Amino acid sequence: MNQIFHRRPGYLPAAFVFAACTIMLAWPWLSGKATIPWDAKAEFYPQLMFLARSIHSSEWPFWAPNVFGGQPQIADPQSLIFSPLFVILALFNSSPGFQAADGVVFVTLFMGGLAIMMYCREKNWHAAGGLLAAFVFSFGASNAWRIQHIGQVMSLCWFAVALWLLERALQRRSLFWGALAGFTAGLMVIGRDQIALLCALILAAYVIAHLLEGLTVWRNLATAFKPLIAGAIIGVATIAIPIALTAVFASQSNRPAITFNDAVAASLHPATFFTLISADMFGTAGPMAKYWGPPTPEVWHDMLALARNMADIYLGALPIILMLVIGVVRGRLFDRQIRFFTIVALLTTLYALGKYTPFFQLAYMLPGADFFRRPADATFPLGAAIALMAGYFLHRHLDDDQNLYKSQTVFGLALVVCALLVCVWIAWTKGYLEQARAPLAISAATFVFAAAGFFALRYSRQSVCLALAVTAFAMTADLAINNAPNESTALPPSEYDVLRPETDNKTIALLEESLQKSSAPDRRDRVEMAAVGFAWPDSALIHGFDHWLGYNPLILGWYANATGAIDQVAIPEQRKFSPLFNSYRSPMLDLLGVRYLALGVPAGELDKSFKPGDLNEIGRTKDAFIYENPRALPRVLVATQAHSVNFDEMIKNGIWPEADFRRTVLLEGSQAAQQAPLGTAAPATRARILSYRNTQVSVEATSETAGWLVLHDTWHPQWHVEVDGKPAELLRANVIFRAVAIPAGKHVVTFTFRPFEGLLKELLAK
Repeated sequence: MNQIFHRRPGYLPAAFVFAACTIMLAWPWLSGKATIPWDAKAEFYPQLMFLARSIHSSEWPFWAPNVFGGQPQIADPQSLIFSPLFVILALFNSSPGFQAADGVVFVTLFMGGLAIMMYCREKNWHAAGGLLAAFVFSFGASNAWRIQHIGQVMSLCWFAVALWLLERALQRRSLFWGALAGFTAGLMVIGRDQIALLCALILAAYVIAHLLEGLTVWRNLATAFKPLIAGAIIGVATIAIPIALTAVFASQSNRPAITFNDAVAASLHPATFFTLISADMFGTAGPMAKYWGPPTPEVWHDMLALARNMADIYLGALPIILMLVIGVVRGRLFDRQIRFFTIVALLTTLYALGKYTPFFQLAYMLPGADFFRRPADATFPLGAAIALMAGYFLHRHLDDDQNLYKSQTVFGLALVVCALLVCVWIAWTKGYLEQARAPLAISAATFVFAAAGFFALRYSRQSVCLALAVTAFAMTADLAINNAPNESTALPPSEYDVLRPETDNKTIALLEESLQKSSAPDRRDRVEMAAVGFAWPDSALIHGFDHWLGYNPLILGWYANATGAIDQVAIPEQRKFSPLFNSYRSPMLDLLGVRYLALGVPAGELDKSFKPGDLNEIGRTKDAFIYENPRALPRVLVATQAHSVNFDEMIKNGIWPEADFRRTVLLEGSQAAQQAPLGTAAPATRARILSYRNTQVSVEATSETAGWLVLHDTWHPQWHVEVDGKPAELLRANVIFRAVAIPAGKHVVTFTFRPFEGLLKELLAK
């Protein structure tokens, strides 16, 4: 136990060095010259803006009315509602910019790297080893090349914190540190992504490995019991509600599970591992047209559903030299202090390879595995495991007697040379040697530089500060060059001008102006933005208007099936029509209240049955053709007639009954008989919106006869309704919308989203 309180010197300066180097490596983003692109801007940034706007408007951000006709935001893993650092940003900034959003990502990466360093300190490794592990974790592998997948980056960083605190709790047998470990593990799990699942399994295995250490299970369990119980209680309390909400949402969504065949389509190609030697040999950082690495089918003869940046896991030359020289040649891969993470690295590699090994078929049987679609995502925890292995191997390099290993060092460096030659051979056999020549030359120079650092470290054993300086210089220079900002990780902020709240984009301006002109007490018109670009679908969350589509992998199942909505609508091929919404003359377009459409191509290229007069073209911009749908129905209306229909049959066959939807509502079964039967007269009715907020909509409805107030927002069981302050039954109307029966006269109807009450009812019903 005395060893626990004897720590290696140098960790405080190592932390300051890492902070300074983090600023240097992150400066292209922090300075505003570049911004984290793709999902970071198209999906997560709009979520952040919606969260901030809701908080500063004194609204709950639990329901988002601006996309997909309304989404249960509190149950969405991408919503950032349960992401502490982003919530803090939203609390203090009502309109955070790109730099602020990117800054939170790099603060998160710094936090994760620092936690990895503190784990190395707990293990009493050399401070330079801790610093190296921090560099590899935060700026190597998928944390570098897939930084735009912000949710997964956050999950991995919370894993690092939880791992450090767990080790601390187990060594100190501490309730306090155990509770903190449980809380941070909970923050990891409520990321609700594949990284969270894999890392939760790794933490569980870590506990089991600790209990089995030395084959004194009962003694180990007795000493670990208090911190583990504290961690379990706090962890479960942290995750219970978010996980339950998402589980219910997933069961109601368009993708309640991923089939095995769909999952293995996103396997990591074995050739990906050449990027450990040469970051850009495949042209990952350059123009897409020049990329020739996996999964390019004409080169590798395999069809995979992966983006090119998912196939790059470069993490530095010095770690690779240490892995080969110290780990492989000197035989320290399975030393007691690192064997667990060596096994983790092997298993996550097998998992990531997916269809290329039998292992994934077994792993797919794990609970929760079928929620996720990419085995290749395992490169995130793989990077974390290699980071710790590299840190340990540097620790051994600095501690071991160097004179004993001269021949092994030469052999290990020879392996590096062989690996580089294999990369050259691959480029030559694939016919891309000319293109790969410059990247491979840079890689060779980098390894020479790293080898010099490797030998320099040999002579810095007596000086911690010198070892830290050599490590920091070698890694910062390496990663700044080989994992430099590129098309996958950094683009000019101007590429995402449409996402700025103050944008002067002509298309957004025209839509906002048109929506303002058509506003009325009963109207809240929607728009469609299709085939305009990757950044557009969720821009409605920023600008505050309502888009019936959006960008999200999770969509309510009945909404997706009825409308044909899918997760993205950036290009023409992604604008899908369903049987029930089969053209721009479909009643569904009118019921959704889609008044204006901004289409990246003429409407006829999206809707093959399009005819003149289906929509009225009202303008063109450099981004889009702008159309108006004059038949768009109001957001609220009072229907005095009802048709009894079967919604599932309608969704399947696409047949609408003949009806005037300004007077008639479609209901299922006996609900249609609750009011007056069909008639010929048209009683006077009126509906107007009194208040429209995220989680509450108040409407004043007047009718000469009994009828139904129809709200053309997506139906969801966690919405509740009151008529004149008294609870009423929320009906599913017109296939996907909300309605409530009202008696004759004037009434105030209030729809309220109550996710916690609704969740409890749904769980009790099961």
